[in-house]
Parts: sequence; structure tokens; C-alpha cells
Amino acid sequence: MRASQAQVTALRSLLSIRPYFFAGAGTNDSLNGDLEDDGHCEEHARDFVRDLHRIRCVASYSDTTSVSSQYAPLTFEFIEDVGIHTLQGCLIMPDFIQRFGEQNADGTFTLSSSRQSIITSLLSAGTFVGALGQALTSDRYGRRGSIFIWSTIFTVGVVIQTATLTSIAQISIGRFIAGLGVGALSAIVPLYNGETSPKAIRGMILVMYQLQIIMGIFISYIIDLGTHTITNSASWKIPVGLQMLWGLILMSGILFLPESPRHLLFTNRTAEARSVIAELNSVPENDALVTSAISELEIAIAAENEGGRATWLECFSTRNQLWKRTLNGMMLQFIQQLNGQNFYYYYGDTFFQSAGTELSPYVIQTILGAVSVAGTLPALYLIETWGRRRSLLTGALLEAVCALIAGLSGHFLVAQGQNPKSGGDTLIAFAVLQVFSYSMFWGPTPWVYLGESFPLRVRPKSIALGSATNWLWNFLLSFFSPRIAADIGPLILLIFFGMLVFGYVYVYFMIPETKGLSLEEVDQLYREGVRPWRSAGWRPHLLEESRAREGEGDGDVKEDVMVEKGAESVHTSGKEKA
Repeated sequence: MRASQAQVTALRSLLSIRPYFFAGAGTNDSLNGDLEDDGHCEEHARDFVRDLHRIRCVASYSDTTSVSSQYAPLTFEFIEDVGIHTLQGCLIMPDFIQRFGEQNADGTFTLSSSRQSIITSLLSAGTFVGALGQALTSDRYGRRGSIFIWSTIFTVGVVIQTATLTSIAQISIGRFIAGLGVGALSAIVPLYNGETSPKAIRGMILVMYQLQIIMGIFISYIIDLGTHTITNSASWKIPVGLQMLWGLILMSGILFLPESPRHLLFTNRTAEARSVIAELNSVPENDALVTSAISELEIAIAAENEGGRATWLECFSTRNQLWKRTLNGMMLQFIQQLNGQNFYYYYGDTFFQSAGTELSPYVIQTILGAVSVAGTLPALYLIETWGRRRSLLTGALLEAVCALIAGLSGHFLVAQGQNPKSGGDTLIAFAVLQVFSYSMFWGPTPWVYLGESFPLRVRPKSIALGSATNWLWNFLLSFFSPRIAADIGPLILLIFFGMLVFGYVYVYFMIPETKGLSLEEVDQLYREGVRPWRSAGWRPHLLEESRAREGEGDGDVKEDVMVEKGAESVHTSGKEKA
């Protein structure tokens, strides 16, 4: 049916305000020609309605303190990196070395590299196990119950560490137990945030998760800086013991938050799901927005439930390109760990001192933490304006340039002694720029992508695999990188350069754009096999059980029904049945 001139005029008036609200929405001139065409008028109308819905979601979220506050304790992920980086500073504190080190012949104490590796790596080992283990609790006890369980486990691990006096076995066991909680929460929190956020601001909410990780690192460095001059056990017990505070905040805060509506529907608790969706969007339970969301989720869940309980092997099945989604999540975490950021976090103090800086290790790490926080703040805006693909591609390019310049200047000017002062300054400057670029792009974006790429049926397990990959390579990096750096010096940065080049190529050919899509629309994007480099222009079909259109002239009514089953969509036409 051709749009009337009055309809076109009205639609053009509405669309004239669209570019002022939505970046990339197009200009009026680019839309005018399309409106005269039969096939574009309805399409633009749907786009406008979809955008108005985005305004409504954002406005309701900004005005609802009960919902916006839910992200404070969850994204306040100090737990994850305070647990790791706080103890990194304690390893060089005199009282800690005297209690857990080995006595030399001259009466002094040293903490051998093997003991340091044991203390550090056992937490990483725990994180790997916890990241996989949470998949079982997330389905059985829900997202909220699972967060409470693993927060409790983390807190118990911190208590064990704080209570020790001289037992390296006790502090190591405590680190492993705390690591179980850290690894599990690193997977559950993005899962929970992704399932309870509207698509218009989901990316920003997931970036807040990374922001709080970075803030946790920064806070841990400040705590170490403030206590390292204390001469007794308080120098390290205060930083370690304060971790209990973050665990208790998460344990208590989660009790006041709603369960994921997707999990509630998955477990046939429709009434509760309706109530949660209404609360999350600040609308009554009988609002059309709630009804639409429930219907869309029920269709997706019904299709996913047809195959029975999901298995780990199913995460790599060819159905609906699950293998590709899981691979993408794991590869992004792998590339993230091997682009140099955590090398600077773990060993930046000694690495920069070898480049000629006279700053203390604690000051160096505090500066890196501040740079990371400053770099993550712009990501809150860029993730929803630039999108996921563009952020990853830009970040890989910028970081690769920084790593290349820092590595070559460090090798030829510092290591070979030609111009150590100039080379050291160049190395440090571009290393800091690399940390800043990482925090803006590759720090948050892989977690955003991980939290929104999987269908509900396999979501906990697939996110667990991605998070476990992160912690596995975190462990390997922390274990091997100091040995590699000791052999080749600043040239280790060229390894990170090569990984970033690989990351750019991988993202271009494998990672689709998911900005502005609901979790169900992301599922549809993969089902249709859209090429990643063309995905930015892809638009989802409207998911609805039926749509009736009144024909022109003869009064015929057409029904267009779409029922999704697995990877297939079955379309039936009412007119064909006539």
C-alpha cells in the first residue's frame, strides 16, 4: 500500500527531530528521497518508533533511583582487581617478606621468586576454576543467588589470608579460595548486567563494570602507597583485610536487587519476570512495553528450550553459529590479555625503573592506575556512539603503534645505551599512552561483547568459557612475562605489537557490530549469518507472533506470522490459506 502524501509529510516532520537525538540517524536530505518510495516509508516509521522507545528507556532509567542504584554494588567490582593488585604491592613490604620469606645466612630475609609465583598464581588458578563453576550456580540458583554465594566464598578466602601470621600455606590457600569468588563474579556480573539492562544503555552499563575494575586497581595502589611505610603487620594486613569490605557490600547489596527477568522466564516464573521488567523500566506491569518484552523473551526461550538442557559441548555446536560466538568471546579475552596492559600492571614498576625513572614502585603503579581510570571514562560514551567494532579496531591500531615505538626506542636507545635518557622517556611516554588507549577501548569492550553475544540457553556456560580464558592467560602472562622480559628486555613489547596486529585482523573479519541491539536481536544477527564488516548496517526484523495488514481496495487481510525454531524461521501467509 502506497503511503499518502499526508502520511509522508507527517513522517518527514517527525524525522526532522531524529538526527538531534541519535548519532548516525541520518540527515533530513538523505531521508527525503526515501520517503517517497513505498518500501522506505514504513521502514523509517519503525526506526522512529524504535528510537522513541530508546528515549523512553534512557529517561526512565535516569529517573529511577531504585534501578540505577542496582548497578553501584554490582559494577563496583573492586573485588576482582583489589584482590590481585593489593597483594602485589605487599610482596615487597619488609614485614611481609620477613614473615613469609626465607632467612639468608646473614640474617636477612628474601621472598624468593618461586614463593612469589605460588602466592600470586594460586589466585589466578582459583579464578579459572570459579569462572567455570559459576555456570552451574547461575542456572540453579539464579544470577542473584549465585552472586551472593560467590561473594561469600571470596570473603571467606580474605578472612583466611588476614588471619595468618607466618604460614605461607595458609595465605596461599586463602588466595585460591578468594580466587574462586573473583573468577565466578567476573563472569556472573556481566551476565547479570547484560540481562537487566535496556539495549539503549546496555553497553554503557557493561563499561561501568570495567570502570570499577580499573578503579579497584587504582584504589589498591593508593592503599599500598599509604601503608607501605608501616613497619609492622598492619602494612599488609590493612590492604588485604579491606577486601572483606567489598565482599560484604556485594553480599548485602545483592539482596535488595531483582533477579534477571530472563532467568525468571527461563524457570517459568512469568509473574515475577513481568514485575521485574516493569520495575526496570519504571512503568506499570500492564504497560505495552512490558507485554512486548515478555512476548519477545518467551518466543526466544521456547525456541531455546526445545533441545533440553544445554551442555558445554553445545557452546561449540554449529547451530545458530554458537561455535563462532563462543570462539569470539574467548578470542577477545585472549587478545585483551596479551596486548601489554597487565604486563605494565604486574611489572611496570621494575620495567620503568630499568628505563631510567627514579620514581618509587608504588608511585609508578598509582600513576598507571590513574591513567587507566581517566582512559575508561570516555568509553562510557564511545561504546554506544562508536560501537563495539569501531572501538576494538581503533584501540588495536593505537595500541599497536604505541607498543612498536616503545619497544624499539627501549631496545635501541635504552638497552644498548646509545641515549638512555631520551629512550627511557620515549618508552615510558608511549607505554602510558598504550595503557590509556587500552582503558578506552580494549579494556571494557571485550566484556561488553561477552555479556551480550549468547542466547539464554548457553549464556552462563559461554560467558564462563570467555571469562576462564581471560584468567588462564592472565595466569600465564604473570608467570612467564618476567622471564621473557629478563631475556629480551623492551623487545617483549614487540610481542604485544604482534598480538595487536592479529587482533585488528581478527576483529575485522570475525566480530559483528552489536550496538543498539537487544540480546534477542543479537541472536538473530548471528542466525542470519551477517558478514561482520557489513553488520553495522544490519537491521533486525520485528519479532512478533503475528502482524495483520489491511489490504487496499479489496479489503483482504494478510497475516505474516514468524515462529523461530532453532536456526529456522517459519513464515506463513494468511492469504495463501484463503
